[in-house]
Amino acid sequence: MKKSKFNVTGMTCSSCQAHVEKAVRSVNGVATVNVNLLQNFMQVEYDENSADSAKIISAVENAGYGASEKGAESVQKADSSTDELNKMKKRLILSVCFLIPLFYICMGHMFGMPVPSIISGQENMMIYALTQLLLTLPIVALNFHFFRNGFRNLVHRSPNMDSLIALGASSALVYSLYGIYMTAYYMGRGELSTAHDYMMNLYFESCGMILTLITVGKYLEAKSKRKTSDAVSKLVNLAPKTAVVVRDGKEVEIPASEIAVGDIFLLRAGNSVPCDATVIEGKCSVDQSALTGESIPVEKVTGDTLMSASVSTGGFVKCRCDKAEKDSTLSQIISLVEEASASKAPIARLADKISGIFVPVVIVIAVVSAVVWILITNDFSAALKAGISVLVISCPCSLGLATPTAIMVGTGKGASDGILIKSAESLETAHHVSAVVLDKTGTCTEGKPSVQEVILNGIDEKKFLMLIGSAEKNSSHPLAKSIVKYCEDKKINLVSCDEYTETEGGGISGKVNGDNILIGNSRLMEQNSINISALADKSANLAENGAIPLYTAVNGKAVGIIAIADPIKKTSKEAIDMIKSMGIKTIMLTGDNAKTAETILRQLGIDEVHAELLPQNKTTIIQDLQQNGECVAMIGDGINDAPALAVADVGIAVGAGQDIAIESADIVLMKNDLRDSAEAIRLSKATIRNIKQNLFWALFYNALGIPLAAGLFYPVFHWQLNPMFGAAAMSLSSVCVVTNALRLNFFRTAKSKDEQEIPHITEDIPQKEVNKMTKTMKIEGMMCSHCTGMVTKILNAIDGVSAEVSLEEKCAYIELSKDVSDDVLKNAVTDAGYEVIGIE
Repeated sequence: MKKSKFNVTGMTCSSCQAHVEKAVRSVNGVATVNVNLLQNFMQVEYDENSADSAKIISAVENAGYGASEKGAESVQKADSSTDELNKMKKRLILSVCFLIPLFYICMGHMFGMPVPSIISGQENMMIYALTQLLLTLPIVALNFHFFRNGFRNLVHRSPNMDSLIALGASSALVYSLYGIYMTAYYMGRGELSTAHDYMMNLYFESCGMILTLITVGKYLEAKSKRKTSDAVSKLVNLAPKTAVVVRDGKEVEIPASEIAVGDIFLLRAGNSVPCDATVIEGKCSVDQSALTGESIPVEKVTGDTLMSASVSTGGFVKCRCDKAEKDSTLSQIISLVEEASASKAPIARLADKISGIFVPVVIVIAVVSAVVWILITNDFSAALKAGISVLVISCPCSLGLATPTAIMVGTGKGASDGILIKSAESLETAHHVSAVVLDKTGTCTEGKPSVQEVILNGIDEKKFLMLIGSAEKNSSHPLAKSIVKYCEDKKINLVSCDEYTETEGGGISGKVNGDNILIGNSRLMEQNSINISALADKSANLAENGAIPLYTAVNGKAVGIIAIADPIKKTSKEAIDMIKSMGIKTIMLTGDNAKTAETILRQLGIDEVHAELLPQNKTTIIQDLQQNGECVAMIGDGINDAPALAVADVGIAVGAGQDIAIESADIVLMKNDLRDSAEAIRLSKATIRNIKQNLFWALFYNALGIPLAAGLFYPVFHWQLNPMFGAAAMSLSSVCVVTNALRLNFFRTAKSKDEQEIPHITEDIPQKEVNKMTKTMKIEGMMCSHCTGMVTKILNAIDGVSAEVSLEEKCAYIELSKDVSDDVLKNAVTDAGYEVIGIE
């Protein structure tokens, strides 16, 4: 199966979306299709043996829309969106300029306003009518796309919102033209009274007002819709345009898109990281808040990884590109957010089904309303007014926008807080979660264990450490790494290990210097008939204190225990409390012994624990919970827990960092913070609540608006809706739905005390005149205005420093309002990669 993305043009409402999906789904070989009305974007999964891009594009075009395979970058898409918004704004302004005099001429006399004599009186009836026509035609021309798209989709038997507008405005325009002819006809025969009746029943102002008010609504809707994708736009704008790479020993500035894997680039204070990279020289601090939501800069030294779009806040480093820009963390985040916004939540299916038949039903209701009015009242004018009102008040837009706007804002808000939601379905499912299953290592604990104690049983410590360290150095498990590090710190010489094997969920075995080594938990020892009774009590004590006891057997005899402790994360207790406060059961699964697990259960307040598990046991427990009616979220590290993450209703990967595209997880958390899993569930609940509000108001609006426009309330209350008010109501309904979705931007994650801002404390001292001191700093390495700007920024950031930098003189002229040492000034500049020759 191949997954491709397409840009779709010509869609204006949810009916368009439904027609495009239906057309593409009919192509042989297409498995799934998701159309995003907000971004005019479509994602299709299809069998390459049966379908291709050309067939899919042809299906869209045959349905009356345009399509092209997505190749442009999001930045270009944002630019084109801005251009379209500006064009719409110009159309709106010009339409209003013609509408105001048209409205004054038609309605001014009703409010006692003076009307020019040239258009008043029976002798000027034709001038009055033709003036209205001449003011209406420019409005029709400016908004002709409604007629073009509307009637084209009618021809293709896929009527949409534009079809309703086109039918309503055309009905008013055609009847008004008919009225002009009848006015002229009766004037020519001297029947001025009849001519006057026709003149007073022209609907040019309704035609102009409908088109203008719909354009007002569309403009406001477009502006609001742009805000729903602000999170993606902000992420796109984070990407630096250029990078400084080292080529043949020289610094060369190139476009960031051209940087390749293996390239060496320089990162100075204030610069953005152009790609995922590894620090190979120097040290710096970087701000990753835009990607992970972490507010505090992170220190990076040689060997550490950097995420694309992080911003250096200080220091100077050389880095090696690990992933090109298009494969970087930032690109993957943008792709995840776009795909999530394009996907469909199950709750959206109702809206899709209604949208698919909505417009044809509305057209039928409009025709029936007009016919009934004629039969009952014999008043063609009232019948026309009812038919037009039904057409223009019906709003498939609000119904179609209800779900995708909330999904886009919700996923975008999550991305800005370091919570990446892969699909609308997982976002919806998360609000049903009734049980949270947690992995222990790396999820509840730091995942960076260290050796706490060594207990020996008839063996020399150095030999014990040599044997266990030599065996464990072949493993990549965190526990193994902690053992190897402990041995290295003790200056133990490690040797090679032969016949090395790993036992899943149990331990390892191998041969070191001819001795058979077995390392693991009690279950592994029992399976190999190793007697551990001499060490059992000490092992139990270690487990009760939260340590992980690993038995070691040499040639079939238990010779010792190495105790490893994995500290609990500072935020784990708070996270568990947050999850339980939502009425969700918490269950911890671990491969460690029961006593260690029970200790952590007591410390964190977890409801239930299952210990000494193999990876496949975790999936079994999750399936048992599901069979008992629980909606289960599995929280793990995304790699070792892949099977459990996949089988859970919602898989949440914690602390994924660079590897954000873990296939087995539905939600990926950029920070290594368990609290974000609770925030993901809270965000899901807020988003689904917002969707339900949107759907209610969209359905309630149409349920009330259509009968009102058709005249069902006229016999009792004498209410008949004017088409102009119908057009205004239609526009406002879409704006209201989008605006309600934007409220999700006010969703705030809970902050713990350690994250609260520390107030700036100042002493209340009397102000006095400060003696200022001037210094001159000579600097080498500044090559351009960018360099001088950087040095100026760095120096002025120091409290009490005001500096001006000259590229020609290679000097910084510094004015000090307080005592600042030369070392502070020098270090600030050298950390940015420049050389200070001297300070005078």
